[in-house]
Amino acid sequence: MKPIDDEDFLGTRGQSVYRAILAAIRSRQYKPGDRLREEEVAARLGVSRTPVREALGRLQEKGLVEAATGRGLAVAILNAQQVIELYAMREELEGAAARFAAQQASSVEIDNLERLNEAFEAAANDPPRASEVNRVFHERLYDAARNRYLSQALDDLQDVIALLSSTTFVVGGRVNSAVEEHRALIGALRDRDSDAAERIAMGHIRSAFRTRLAMLG
Repeated sequence: MKPIDDEDFLGTRGQSVYRAILAAIRSRQYKPGDRLREEEVAARLGVSRTPVREALGRLQEKGLVEAATGRGLAVAILNAQQVIELYAMREELEGAAARFAAQQASSVEIDNLERLNEAFEAAANDPPRASEVNRVFHERLYDAARNRYLSQALDDLQDVIALLSSTTFVVGGRVNSAVEEHRALIGALRDRDSDAAERIAMGHIRSAFRTRLAMLG
């Protein structure tokens, strides 16, 4: 049975608008705190206000947008406690994904992860590019886990991660340390060592969390 998708709750036009706004949040065209006025979003997407209202309502239910000061909605801003909760859940889910991937990933998928890590390393001086390549790396890891329910949960988590104010890769040295963490994970996948893959993946997210906390001050 297919997991229930958020878009199943929306009409066809609402689905398209939902995806467009979500993509804009993920790409940071809409940043945390930005106002989302129905008429402006509708004009930008060339649609009426009704599907925009439907899509914004669904995004609000997911916690990706929130009531703004005064009237209307804005892209949500995470507080410190929400960031802590986000990384705690991400650590567990990424560990599970790595464990399953060690059991299920094909050699082609593992080779692709290695190529993505090389591209990630090459983007060390370009934090936005590094962040995008890193996102793809982790998405391919989720795919390799072969668990649709876990993938859906991690996909939802990635949407919330887009609400963080900036990538951790703006911090000097973080890309280089993450590259080494990825390499260790890829090695565990090649060895089909589920325990090591889970441990390394969880440690990788803990390292990212420590960097995030330093950024929060």
